Amino acid sequence: MFDLVVPASAAVVILGLVSAAAWGTSDFGGGYLGRRAPVLGVLVVTQGIGLLIAATVMVARGEPFLTGGDLALALGGGLLAAVGVGSLYLGLATGRMGVVAPVAAVLTAVTPALIGIIVEGAPRPLALAGMALAIVAVVIVSRVADHEGLDRPSGLPLAVVAGLTLGSLSFVLSRVDDVYLLAPLAVLRTVQVTVFSLIILFGRQAWRLPRPTWRLALVVGVLDLVGNVAFLSAARIELAPAAVLSSLYPVITVLLAASILRERMTRSHLAGIVLAVISVAMIAAGVAAAP
Repeated sequence: MFDLVVPASAAVVILGLVSAAAWGTSDFGGGYLGRRAPVLGVLVVTQGIGLLIAATVMVARGEPFLTGGDLALALGGGLLAAVGVGSLYLGLATGRMGVVAPVAAVLTAVTPALIGIIVEGAPRPLALAGMALAIVAVVIVSRVADHEGLDRPSGLPLAVVAGLTLGSLSFVLSRVDDVYLLAPLAVLRTVQVTVFSLIILFGRQAWRLPRPTWRLALVVGVLDLVGNVAFLSAARIELAPAAVLSSLYPVITVLLAASILRERMTRSHLAGIVLAVISVAMIAAGVAAAP
């Protein structure tokens, strides 16, 4: 038998691209499902699948359970994840994916950078330049969304909520001890499933997924978890390139929306999306490389 040894640099590239592909595809799949089934049902099923897999693998690999401050951070992160993922999936389901995905991605990158400025001081100039470019990108995408005159709403408000909360989640998770990999994800999924289930129960909301959508829900749940694990694994090798490569995920979502859902992309819209992706990569690289 031969042992395959992958250089660390190559492993970061592979894992970073895997995370981008998995996240981008799962976001599209979640939004696509939300157009064919109740969004709350999509959230419970997809996040529940992620919970089962994360908990099973965590126990199998002998990973310790979260305790003390790490547990508190994960629980708080779970509430942020419930709001963030819920807003993202609802925005992708009811709005335009070509607007929601890049705007949410930009704000997810900008928010922890802003929190980092408050807590730790100014980041590297690259991150500051990325934040300035992000503002331009959001303005362009927002103006395109408001002036295209389509019957489907842009989903911009939900994208803003998703970006702010998921960005805050990124900062919270960065404070969890590096010894953990799947345990924080298991806690996040537990909180999310609990919150969504309580909303369904006490709000008497529809949740049942049509049988033909279950297979896609399974794929979305698995891909979402794969994206998280791939990114965390890459970040432990080298954070900066992992963050930059994984930030490409909105491209996948937008391309799938354009090819499968036939969402129209104007030149201005495409320019805004490209600037959004570049700004996210700049912020991720600048923050990750900060001392």
